[in-house]
Amino acid sequence: MGFNVVIVGASGAVGQEFLKVLEERNFPVDRLRLCATARSAGKQMVFRGQTLVVEETTPDSFQDMQIALFAGGSASLEFGPAAVQRGCVVIDNSSNYRLKPDVPLVVPEVNPEDVQWHRGIIANPNCSTIIMVVALKPIYDAAGIKRVVVSTYQAVSGAGAEGITELANQTRAVINGEEYPPQKFPYQIAFNLIPHIDVFQEMDYTKEEWKMVKETHKIMHDDSIGITATTVRVPVFRSHSESINIETKTKITADRAREVLARAPGVVVLDDPAAKQYPMPLYCSDKDEVFVGRIREDNSLPAGLNLWVVADQIRKGAATNAVQIAELLVKYNCLMAS
Repeated sequence: MGFNVVIVGASGAVGQEFLKVLEERNFPVDRLRLCATARSAGKQMVFRGQTLVVEETTPDSFQDMQIALFAGGSASLEFGPAAVQRGCVVIDNSSNYRLKPDVPLVVPEVNPEDVQWHRGIIANPNCSTIIMVVALKPIYDAAGIKRVVVSTYQAVSGAGAEGITELANQTRAVINGEEYPPQKFPYQIAFNLIPHIDVFQEMDYTKEEWKMVKETHKIMHDDSIGITATTVRVPVFRSHSESINIETKTKITADRAREVLARAPGVVVLDDPAAKQYPMPLYCSDKDEVFVGRIREDNSLPAGLNLWVVADQIRKGAATNAVQIAELLVKYNCLMAS
């Protein structure tokens, strides 16, 4: 049996990835409707060899549809309730609903059962949070976690197509001795690192950093974990990297950590220092797994681990995770709001 699916924001980077992932994972789509802003209406896109025309999003876009994949932005605030009213389950990639107590925040490898208590809307977590918790969950289950210190190295594609364009054009300009003033980012991103993603908030942490703290607590169902984050934009086109330091409740050796991570769903261990094997964004892009390497015991703690984690934030950090949530809705037979 197929399902009627609508993609909102279909013409953007995440929307286009939704199409690829639905096709690659052979999700049972009966009818597919593509929606976006009026500016993008009329564009043509291909799904399973069939050409589809992008429509302007309206409340009626969700009539007779069962699953609505929202790519991000403010669209889910404007149209999410209308979709739910028409019997559609919303899977939202924006931050609009993530921390609302009555909305599940789901990473299928970590808390798949949470989809069952949705009331019409399920939130897709922040991309950096998704990548981190997929790697944390096996360690949490094996040894417990007291504290996490994470520093991210986030690709410019996390800021959308404008971020990619700015890095490419600015790099050419700098090499040629020309000026290319920053537009998308607060400073030049070419040949630079910017320790500032999103707006500054409480205690001078950025919104992106607080997302990693609060969303991880919600997904893991454990507010006792101490989490502190520093998020950094780097001149890489695609795939986020994270340096994660974990203080565990009981000691876990590096070898044991490799074992539990290697068995974990959605994780690939790439960790052979002698052969210079470790995850890198260049080689982890266009893949759905979370790659973990540089696994070693913390030399400064009796029970600590260091991990280096890399994943494609457009796929596992957004589109793939959302489609996996849709698969869970089918698996648990909970397409209608409870």
